[in-house]
Amino acid sequence: MLKGIVVFSFFITGYLAILSFHRLLRLKRADVLDRLDNLQSKNTYYKETAFEELNLPLFQRIAKPVLAQASARLSKILPAAKHDSLQKKLTLAGNPGNLTPYEFTLIRYFLIFGLPLISGLISINFNPSLGHNLLIITAAFALGCTLPNLYLNSLIKGRKEEIQNNLPDALDLLTVSIEAGLGFDAALIKVIEKFKGALSQEFARVLQEIKKGKPRREALKDLASRCEVEDLTNFISSVVQADQLGVGIGNVLRVQSRQMRQKKRQRAEEQAMKAPVKMLFPLVFFIFPTIFIVLLGPAVIQIIETFATL
Repeated sequence: MLKGIVVFSFFITGYLAILSFHRLLRLKRADVLDRLDNLQSKNTYYKETAFEELNLPLFQRIAKPVLAQASARLSKILPAAKHDSLQKKLTLAGNPGNLTPYEFTLIRYFLIFGLPLISGLISINFNPSLGHNLLIITAAFALGCTLPNLYLNSLIKGRKEEIQNNLPDALDLLTVSIEAGLGFDAALIKVIEKFKGALSQEFARVLQEIKKGKPRREALKDLASRCEVEDLTNFISSVVQADQLGVGIGNVLRVQSRQMRQKKRQRAEEQAMKAPVKMLFPLVFFIFPTIFIVLLGPAVIQIIETFATL
């Protein structure tokens, strides 16, 4: 009996040892396979990341990292009030190139000091006089001072005009979607799908902020402060007020859409009334002299020839 127990114990011990050794080998093999899969996935990720980086524009791949490193040093010099003012302008312009205020300031300084230097070096090759060279450098310096602000202001103006022109059509679609039974957020999604441009991007940002937990009123107020378009601000104020008072948003949108259409028609009529005044200057300085030359030129030539033969 004792001998049988000992044999059974040896058998169980051997079986467990073999099973443990097999499990250990299997775990090691699985661990190796997992490590190979991780390395392969990382390698694929690195390849995809490198391919995406190579497809980026030259400014994003080369100039942007250099600007980021230099702007870190400039952050200690630029005043906070100047930083906030530039950030506001860049936001109104739609964040061109995803530039920070420090990076935009670096570009501005480069144009202010780089353009006179480059223009001076180029003008030296043509051997101008000292006065001409100073005039060229001064003009380049003035251009470097004014060009960044002009570019930023033109972006701001164009973006505001784009939002103002697209707002009536967007409100029409928003009104129709809400009257069809959609909620306000779902109606905004429809507007984002149908329209492209600055207004669609701003509505998409509003939805993202709402999904992250920001209240709808605050997200809409932030939209008004980012764009600073009078019609959009009035529309958002009406929507926020209707939400606070519990008024049906469909009626508010219908009234706002009608008012936006009327304002757009009035702006078009205003531009049409300004057209004759704007056409007066090219008529006087370019078209009328040409007509006088064509009509009176032959007569003047004949008069000159007649008096010359006398």
